[in-house]
Amino acid sequence: MSIQRESGLRKQGPVGLRRSAGYRGLPPVWPARPGGGGGTAFGGQPGTLRHRLLAKDSPLRQLDWVLLAVVLALSLIGTLLVWSSTQPGLRQAGLDPQTYLKKQLLNIVIGLIVMAAVTILDARQLRLFALPVYALSLLGLVAVLTPLGSTINGAHAWISLPAGFQIEPAEYAKLGLILTIAMIFSELRDGDRLPRPRDLLLACATALPVLGLVVAEPALGMTIVILAITVGMIALSGIRLRWLAALAVAGVGGVALMVSMHLLKPFQVDRLTSFANPAADPLGAGYNAAQAKIAVGSGGMFGQGLFHGGLVTGRFIPSQSTDFIFTVAGEELGFVGCITIIVLLGVLLLRTLRIAATADDQFGLLAAAGVGIWFAVQSFINIGMTIGIMPVTGIPLPFVSYGGSAIFADMIAIGLLQSVHRRHYVFS
Repeated sequence: MSIQRESGLRKQGPVGLRRSAGYRGLPPVWPARPGGGGGTAFGGQPGTLRHRLLAKDSPLRQLDWVLLAVVLALSLIGTLLVWSSTQPGLRQAGLDPQTYLKKQLLNIVIGLIVMAAVTILDARQLRLFALPVYALSLLGLVAVLTPLGSTINGAHAWISLPAGFQIEPAEYAKLGLILTIAMIFSELRDGDRLPRPRDLLLACATALPVLGLVVAEPALGMTIVILAITVGMIALSGIRLRWLAALAVAGVGGVALMVSMHLLKPFQVDRLTSFANPAADPLGAGYNAAQAKIAVGSGGMFGQGLFHGGLVTGRFIPSQSTDFIFTVAGEELGFVGCITIIVLLGVLLLRTLRIAATADDQFGLLAAAGVGIWFAVQSFINIGMTIGIMPVTGIPLPFVSYGGSAIFADMIAIGLLQSVHRRHYVFS
């Protein structure tokens, strides 16, 4: 009896081979698991494009699709708002009213391509790019302070390129800083369970040149974001509390020194004082904040409709396609549109936190956390200044505001998150 059973098993072939794609003698009894390589209803025949795209180890199967959907939704809303906010002015000037629409769509397409390229990188490759990205961003920050730089809205922060394009190195400096600090705190010495003071000093030494050059532009909003990224990543690195307290004291001392040395430009001081007392100069320093609150409040529940906002059409709000894009949403899409943007940003941050929490190593955790701090602080400042709870600073709303450098940097950051997520998926 036992011989007959053994013979029967040999005729059918091993169970593992019957499930395996590499066993060509017999068709599978049931559809193979995705990535098994066999001809199935889901994976396609071995070697086909469909099979490669749907295989278990395919990058498409390892993406965080919720994160990608949120990014695309925010980009679509932002594109419509940019189009609506720029069309009246271009039409009055006799120019193509779809100029900024086309540019923004081009920025998003290029950004998605770059995001896809970063997504397929693994952690080792990201570490290799950390120092080059950091060094190039420092060179860019130095270049904007030379005659190569251009001044816009009081900040010497852009480098002009042919065909009317501009690049803002500070956007890429955030990426270089995040990758470099994550690399520093992920390379613990033998026997060390927590970062040492030497690692803390090295991280601070990495951040100080970036902060100094951004302050020199000057870009107050960007300075706050970079400072928040640095402090947040250091706090999450596991450094001892006494060293973290010492860093906090040094930070307070640095801010006090900056104020005592009058390093803030007059227009920055005016913005801070107008925030403290908005009614003091409603037609001067407080004009932007006052008009922004009027625009957001005038939209009501459902807004006045795209291309129908009175304040937007009349161009009463400065920088309404960039720094004050949220006011366009408030007037034309109303409370519902504003809440939609905030909810999408909230989902973006939750997915970022989830990727950081499930990362397989310290580098992935800190890199994802740094991106999350970046998006959270920048979104809070941008939305906060339009509703009067934050001082007015020149800083874009992620994925919504117009701008090539901002969109490219945001998309690269999403690619970084997807790379960390893919690594977790592969090794989970």
